[in-house]
Amino acid sequence: MTDTPVIEARALRKRYGKTLALDSISFRAAPGRIVGLIGPNGAGKTTALNAILGLIPAEGSLSVLGLDPYLQRDRLMEQTCFIADVAVLPRWIRVQQAIDFVANVHPRFRPSRCAELIAQFGLPREARVSSLSKGMITQLHLALVMAIDAKLLVLDEPTLGLDIVSRKQFYDHLLNDYMDEERTILVTTHQVEEIENILTDVIFIERGKVVLDMPMDDIAERYIQLTAAPDRADAARALKPLVERNALGRCVFVFEDAPRAAVESLGETRPPALADLFVAKMTGRTAA
Repeated sequence: MTDTPVIEARALRKRYGKTLALDSISFRAAPGRIVGLIGPNGAGKTTALNAILGLIPAEGSLSVLGLDPYLQRDRLMEQTCFIADVAVLPRWIRVQQAIDFVANVHPRFRPSRCAELIAQFGLPREARVSSLSKGMITQLHLALVMAIDAKLLVLDEPTLGLDIVSRKQFYDHLLNDYMDEERTILVTTHQVEEIENILTDVIFIERGKVVLDMPMDDIAERYIQLTAAPDRADAARALKPLVERNALGRCVFVFEDAPRAAVESLGETRPPALADLFVAKMTGRTAA
């Protein structure tokens, strides 16, 4: 596996009128990684994805698969697959028509692989999307995606509108049947909890700035969550937590680079859940 990054952004900047959507952000994604790009509405996630996919120009330096995405978009899209929402397949289209369409537009689509997956999922080729359940639509979209030999898969809220079973099935198949050390997945979603266990890296973005960028393995080393009784709260506050909240009569704190022994002496500790860390970082920045 090569160490050359699949995505490398340096001082990436994009302005729409008076709004600075991307404020000189820098980040990278290596081969074989699953990177979560997470931020509130209006944070700049969509602008970053559009720049990565070559849909808009941006100031600064941006390389995707060794290409300039805006100037070399045709070549880039031969090696890239993008999904905005698995629930947007036209309801009138038949399964076979969807397969034929993708085969005609993507040069790295493998019809034989798609046929294997369609058979494995038991999808009727002549059925219209309108007659399929949400789970079956998910399976159809998965079959189309996993039959594309893409080096970069970009997912923007891919499971929007699907039930919890279909969402879990989507990610399980991606992880077990598609991902390998040569492919990279970049995913944005508001359902942080459901992707936490599959991510290798996470990027938090807010108001066009990157506020956290690190491997998931490093989060447990830098961040710690403490649940303490109210009489230990003042001692915890003295250690300058990122955020504090109350839960069932106890105080919950999230710390960054705090003295671990001192924190552990005050109550129950564990690594924060990704959603809790996200709230802590956003709240901390707002307070600052």
